[in-house]
Amino acid sequence: MLAAASVVVVVGTVSGVISAAGEGRGTDEARPDTSASPRLVPLPAVPSASPSPTVSASPSARPRRTSPSPSATPRAKKKQQTAPVSTALYRHPASRVLDWVRAHPGDPRRPVIESRIADRPAAVWFADWSPDTVTARVKAVTSGGAAQGRVPVVVAYTIPDRDCGGHSEGGAPSLAAYDEWIDRFAAGLGGGEVVVILEPDSVAQADCLSAGQRADRFASLARAGRVIKEANPRARVYFDAGHSGWHTPAKQADLLRQAGAASSASSDGVFSNVSNFHGTADEIAYDRAVLDALGGPSGLGAVIDTSRNGNGAPADGEWCDPAGRTLGRAPTLSTGEARIDAYLWVKLPGESDGCQGEPGSFSPSYAYDLAR
Repeated sequence: MLAAASVVVVVGTVSGVISAAGEGRGTDEARPDTSASPRLVPLPAVPSASPSPTVSASPSARPRRTSPSPSATPRAKKKQQTAPVSTALYRHPASRVLDWVRAHPGDPRRPVIESRIADRPAAVWFADWSPDTVTARVKAVTSGGAAQGRVPVVVAYTIPDRDCGGHSEGGAPSLAAYDEWIDRFAAGLGGGEVVVILEPDSVAQADCLSAGQRADRFASLARAGRVIKEANPRARVYFDAGHSGWHTPAKQADLLRQAGAASSASSDGVFSNVSNFHGTADEIAYDRAVLDALGGPSGLGAVIDTSRNGNGAPADGEWCDPAGRTLGRAPTLSTGEARIDAYLWVKLPGESDGCQGEPGSFSPSYAYDLAR
């Protein structure tokens, strides 16, 4: 996947902490199964007049471009109407990094990994098509956040033809099945605040579909946003904007508009940089440009995955567990930046893209390198 997707290993997730892969479990399951974030394999860079950096190169022989240094982004007065009432994000008590921390009390790397990664709130992925259990598994996460007065972040990642048959292939068997899954996903959201990352790569990567397939997918995405917001009016739904090294803002905005992202009935804005490494300043500038081109209500905002972008994208375009990366800004709902609603850790640092270990597996050595 490009900026967002990851390899889904049975129950993997693109870039989150947990996935809800609970095939065969009853609807009274108390919590989702932990799993790794799927690995998103970046697409080739697309020439653009935008000053933003390029996408990480795909695993092909295509030429790679170097990302320019992030430029300073002027700080603006943060709009008030888009920020959730709660100011704290929810950390779900199940993830592979937490499993490792609990199992290795004497490991010298443990204090750094625990304090700088495991203790941070991160997204929970629902990456398997399991309509019989998804409601209970989503509810386990959202009710946990509500009990603590904190905002959970959940990722819906089950669109058919996911990742165009690439590393993260899978998803529902058809759009009709996907619509049913979304209905049941939404039924677990409860009535509290929740951030929903809707289908990483589903918009930015849609070029692999025919015009008819693309239109059908976008109709299902617009419907998904409406269903989620009707089920829980306090849910905040963000659509896939790729990242600053992929499409131009104008092209991405056109795709997003077709998918319903400009409608307040479906959308609260866009997300970018899922599972990628582009610098926060680049993403802020890019997301604002996308939102300007998108139009729609003035309250639309953006959220950015900052989990591994502390040093920006590698100059050589490497996307698979690249060396020299560091943790990015801590997850927060208070960014101080106009139209930027949150910095989130959608991809859990330390979960491998497939080079430091099996895709989606937790690599303590990689986690430690990111965190120290």
